[in-house]
Amino acid sequence: MDIIVPQVGESIVEAEIGEWFKKDGEYVAKDDLLMELETEKVNVELNAEASGKLTILAEQGETVKIGAVIGKIDEAVTAPPSVAVSDSVESTPDPVVTEPAVMNPAVPKLAAERGIDPSALKGSGRDGRVLVDDIPPAKAAVEPTPVESTPTPAAGAQPIAQVEAAERNTRVPMSQLRKKIAEHLLRAKQDTAMLTTFNEIDMSRVMAVRKTYKESFQEKYGVPLGFMSFFVKACAEALKSYPEVNGSIDGNDIVYHNYYDIGVAVGSKRGLVVPVIRNADILHFDAVEKTIRDFAERAGSGKLTLDELQNGTFTISNGGIYGSVLSTPILNPPQSAILGMHAIQDRAVVVAGEIVIRPMMNIALSYDHRIIDGQQAVSFLKQVKSYIDNPETLLLKV
Repeated sequence: MDIIVPQVGESIVEAEIGEWFKKDGEYVAKDDLLMELETEKVNVELNAEASGKLTILAEQGETVKIGAVIGKIDEAVTAPPSVAVSDSVESTPDPVVTEPAVMNPAVPKLAAERGIDPSALKGSGRDGRVLVDDIPPAKAAVEPTPVESTPTPAAGAQPIAQVEAAERNTRVPMSQLRKKIAEHLLRAKQDTAMLTTFNEIDMSRVMAVRKTYKESFQEKYGVPLGFMSFFVKACAEALKSYPEVNGSIDGNDIVYHNYYDIGVAVGSKRGLVVPVIRNADILHFDAVEKTIRDFAERAGSGKLTLDELQNGTFTISNGGIYGSVLSTPILNPPQSAILGMHAIQDRAVVVAGEIVIRPMMNIALSYDHRIIDGQQAVSFLKQVKSYIDNPETLLLKV
């Protein structure tokens, strides 16, 4: 039987061979995990649909089309017989052999280029498999060696030793996800009239609410109360008042979405992904927090499904967790707007005519000016600010 690249989504036309968990010529049993495909959005695992001898036709790193044959299973080959031990001969236990660390084929070469012992790497893949992402950068792995002091060369003198060209650069192919991210971001800049408006939020009240109810929330719902749920709920409510911000352009039509599926940008080893919180407006805070936590955990292991990454109506990106103070988020087409959150900083602000220190956060709204006017964008951002400045209004929906 043929092993065929399955259809994993209407918009996905090709995939990259990620990793074979079985060897060419090896006998496999039905339902054994054979390999992993990397698509532009999710990783897909393929299991054996029959038992027999495996023939691999596409190696790791190759790009293949949906429907392509990447391997075969010869069902005529039966399982190899187990080695029988004669009853008349006493058997001795085999010595314990420590297996070397299992790693992707590209790991040894890349590790050698960076001066790293592959056997010392700790794998993050399935069953401890060492992936390319597990190799630290060369500068983090190479220990500096003491150098004897030498006289400063005269002006214009050329250095005695030159760094080998091969050591100056490391070239690796883009993953399918990284290619798609690059195409997506470029298209967002080229195909939209993107503009960004900014505001700032006093986080004092939200921080006070979070501090007061943090322990009881955790005890009741089994999940920490974070800031993200406040922003998800604030955006969901504000979108109801500004439908253009929740809309999209389809040809010559404007599509107004009467539901609020909010994407939350999550970082992973493979790049940025945006899983979607469905019907965010009717979810309670605990459901939002649990959903975000689940997304983050599964993004790290590549277990998000394609359905979870599609058809959002609005996106929130929190650059503040990485220390960003101010940035311009890029649209996630076909969506027409994205909110950027940033780091909380103590700053001097004027309140009731007095200078006081408050924990402030900059927020940014990038939007497609073809569908959203400046007044609508500014008003939407002010509404989000109002909800966060005064979380009681958000909870009471007033």
